Amino acid sequence: MSLTGKHILLGISGGIAAYKTPMLVRLLRQAGAEVQIVMTHSAAEFVTPLTLAAVAGVAPRGDMFDLQAEAAMGHIELGRWADAVLIAPATAHTLAQLANGFAGDLLSTLCLATRAPVFVAPAMNQAMWDAAPVQANVRLLLEHGRRLLGPSSGEQACGDVGPGRMMEPDLLVRALSDHFSAGSHALLAGRRITITAGPTREAIDPVRFISNHSSGKQGYAMAEAARSLGAEVTLITGPTALSAPTGVSVVAVDSAEQMLGASLGAIEGCDVFIGVAAVADYRPAVVHQQKIKRHQEGLAVISLLQNPDIIATVARDARRPKLVVGFAAETNNAIQNARDKRVRKGLDAIIVNDVSAPGIGFNSDNNAATLITAHSEIAFPAQAKASLARALLLELVRMIDSGLAPTNP
Repeated sequence: MSLTGKHILLGISGGIAAYKTPMLVRLLRQAGAEVQIVMTHSAAEFVTPLTLAAVAGVAPRGDMFDLQAEAAMGHIELGRWADAVLIAPATAHTLAQLANGFAGDLLSTLCLATRAPVFVAPAMNQAMWDAAPVQANVRLLLEHGRRLLGPSSGEQACGDVGPGRMMEPDLLVRALSDHFSAGSHALLAGRRITITAGPTREAIDPVRFISNHSSGKQGYAMAEAARSLGAEVTLITGPTALSAPTGVSVVAVDSAEQMLGASLGAIEGCDVFIGVAAVADYRPAVVHQQKIKRHQEGLAVISLLQNPDIIATVARDARRPKLVVGFAAETNNAIQNARDKRVRKGLDAIIVNDVSAPGIGFNSDNNAATLITAHSEIAFPAQAKASLARALLLELVRMIDSGLAPTNP
């Protein structure tokens, strides 16, 4: 990882994950970056300015009305100085400020005043991350060109388990390094790609849900491959056990409706949308607020509603990306079923794999697939999901460059 000569402005807001920021500063400096720090007032409740000054070699800033700093228009000066702004941790309050253009403190003000890319590493309780206002702000941030790093999923300080953990410092540094090392010669440089991955979970009650066997491995591999080819990648992921890909903006969701909202929020200015996620077709009509008890007489009857078709909705949207690609996991008559799906959903291409075949598909590290367009069908033999992802993306690049997309009916 190298950030030699890069100016990184680290914004720290008031979440418990702020205790990781001294190590983050150290890693940034070890990678060769020059670091300036801006703290919110609440951040100082979790980590002291003295600690950060010791590891950064420069005193943190935080006072919007510091007479000495603002005599030189400090917020403008910092915004111009930065090659990149990284806000870690970014609390729900900070996300709201950034999404809605508020300028109530030094950190939010300089984010409006800078032309540098702004990377945001959310950190909050899993219920807060899942809250509708927070997800709405996340969609606004993506529309405004901010880049999300995480959150990761796992055990949280409060004892809950789920999405909302700040990405680890080494992964944040790697993401910045990957951003600066992506050369203009990369095949997907300048392209914005949105990828969905993993399963969705449709709640029955507080402890049960409907889901499927998807591990998310193929979608994550597609995101890694797109990033390695120079694309700016947003990964919208259902619950998985996978680590967040480096250099990729990750939006964690649970349900199909949440994934749809995140997808529609990410397609503004998107060049390619690839729907790899295994989205549940149905959800319970009623989500019970208490656990359904086993000792109740008779069987619990669950009425189901059809979930929205995410990839078809994206394909029909007025802001439709230039290329919309779906995935189809089939168990019989795979090729014909996929052909029909491509036309029915209005897709430029569909990638189909037979998940009944041994050794490939769900939960495996290997996969085989066929890429189907209006013009051709290309079979890719069984191989590692990472290599398959790169091969598929190279073919999609060829489609874009040769003017074969969009080709949907």
